[in-house]
Amino acid sequence: MPPILNAKRPTNLKGTAKQFLHYLGKHKILLFIVAILVTLSALGNLLGTYMFRYVIGVAENPTTYARLWQYILIEVAIYLVGALSTLGYTQIMVYLAQKVIYELRRDMFSKMETLPLSFFDHQTHGQIMSNYTNDIDMLADAMNNAFAMLISNFIQIVGLFVLIFILNWLLSILCTIFYIIIFAYVIYASKKAKRNFEKQQEAMAKLNGFVEESLSGQKVVKVFNHEEENILEFTKQNKFLQEVGENALRYSFSMIPFVVSVSYINYAVVAIIGGLLVIHPLLGITFAAADMATYLVFVRQATMPINQFTQQANLLLGGLAGAERIFKLINEKPEIDNGNVTLVNVKENNGTLIEVNEKTNKWAWKNTDDTLIPLKGDVRFYDVDFSYYKDKPILTNLSLYAKPGQKIAFVGSTGAGKTTITNLINRFYEIDNGSITYDGIDIKNIRKRDLRHSLGIVLQDTHLFTGTIKDNIKYGKLDATDDEVVAAAKLANADSFIRKLPNGYNTYIVGDGANLSQGQRQLLSIARAMIADLPVLILDEATSSIDTRTEALVEKGMDKLMEGRTVFMIAHRLSTIKNSNAIMVLEHGKIIERGTHKELLAQKGIYYALYTGKLELD
Repeated sequence: MPPILNAKRPTNLKGTAKQFLHYLGKHKILLFIVAILVTLSALGNLLGTYMFRYVIGVAENPTTYARLWQYILIEVAIYLVGALSTLGYTQIMVYLAQKVIYELRRDMFSKMETLPLSFFDHQTHGQIMSNYTNDIDMLADAMNNAFAMLISNFIQIVGLFVLIFILNWLLSILCTIFYIIIFAYVIYASKKAKRNFEKQQEAMAKLNGFVEESLSGQKVVKVFNHEEENILEFTKQNKFLQEVGENALRYSFSMIPFVVSVSYINYAVVAIIGGLLVIHPLLGITFAAADMATYLVFVRQATMPINQFTQQANLLLGGLAGAERIFKLINEKPEIDNGNVTLVNVKENNGTLIEVNEKTNKWAWKNTDDTLIPLKGDVRFYDVDFSYYKDKPILTNLSLYAKPGQKIAFVGSTGAGKTTITNLINRFYEIDNGSITYDGIDIKNIRKRDLRHSLGIVLQDTHLFTGTIKDNIKYGKLDATDDEVVAAAKLANADSFIRKLPNGYNTYIVGDGANLSQGQRQLLSIARAMIADLPVLILDEATSSIDTRTEALVEKGMDKLMEGRTVFMIAHRLSTIKNSNAIMVLEHGKIIERGTHKELLAQKGIYYALYTGKLELD
């Protein structure tokens, strides 16, 4: 194994190490035990070697022969303590590493669930998944294989230098020169390899991203016959990865042979000069044969901890680089929520609403003064300005209202701001100016969790989770009964196709429902919103993937669902919004036409042109 890791170093080593030590600090007792055992392990190796001088010294002085067994027993005891200490701290580190990794994964996922959608708009799924896989693996590897061993080898290196200087300071100066040469080359080769390893890491990330895209887009690749082009692009990126990897490993793998070769030369020189000192003392320095033998063992042992120390230092730095990226996610600012108005279950008692703990399917907003405002679904925009990026407005001075039970439809070209309006109702993003009220309450004052709990939504891009069809429908209401699941499916016209599946409602789906048609997936998404039985519905192209016949059946069920509910509907098929209470035509973030279907046709404007086919939505 080369003494360098193929990873970037942390840019903020001090800050990363401090936060990492914070996690380790939660397990102070275990760390204290590890520190003691590591020290005993390292000292056991050193003292066991140092005892050789006494064992070998018996041969030089037969009068001490009676102590031979005593020395041997001491030697055995020292090595036994060292071996048991090594076994102890490695087992504790395995537990400690997995515990810390568990806590990091838990904190990462918990933080991810609190982040605003704007964070995910600027991060690819691959980048985030890399935190859970590559970065976690790097840190776990460093903790298992480097953390304790790095300390052990450091103690051994320091101890070795102290003991060899005690045995013979003249030879130790010579050894130090060789060790300086070794360290100088390792530092030089590490810098050269580091640059190429960084290129390799970037090339690997790019290649993995390409493979991930190709894997998820296989259907598109085959439809457009891009297999050959993809193979050529993959080959090109793979070849570059090979080249930078070769350059990095060329320097990296040269270090062990260099260290070993110089160590052998050092050993030979020390053996020759040491032997001469045993025969002929120099500068008043005498060297006993027993000390000479012990010294040579130390010189041979010095190579391993020096080599391992370099490996483990780089492994630990690489692990901290992974930790830095993990902490970057953990330290992200969570979604801001200053709301204090909550959503509570209520029931009516003598014409007065009272809060109850049981589920009544009747809701009210609860203010900080405990006053209750019935949840009706009255949503209003007042002079709202919004932009995803500064100086690039999406909505400008937008005002609209939806009274309880009204069906409001939005029409417009791509980028006109239709989906943005529904995102603002959910407070997925914060508006720049103006205000949005819900039953007369500014939505900024409503706790986000409660606000979203009152809204049902069906998106154009459906998402199904791994599990049964029943589980996916119940995602809208986790405590729903089987009868409620079936009722929601029937209302969405999904029951007929579900019963034709091999296991009906217990059919297991994976891969975002890859074994279902897009229309079937959309129907399940609608059923999921229906079972939630919420007062406000947002339908973002909810029937875009359903054929005309199915759409007509679904609309009948949806009409029942929408009775008495406020509905915001985005649709490209204008036939689906004819019965809306109000239709708003958007362009560049502004409402340019509004009215009922008949009123807009009578105006003979943009909506009329769209409906009659004289103009198409882009």
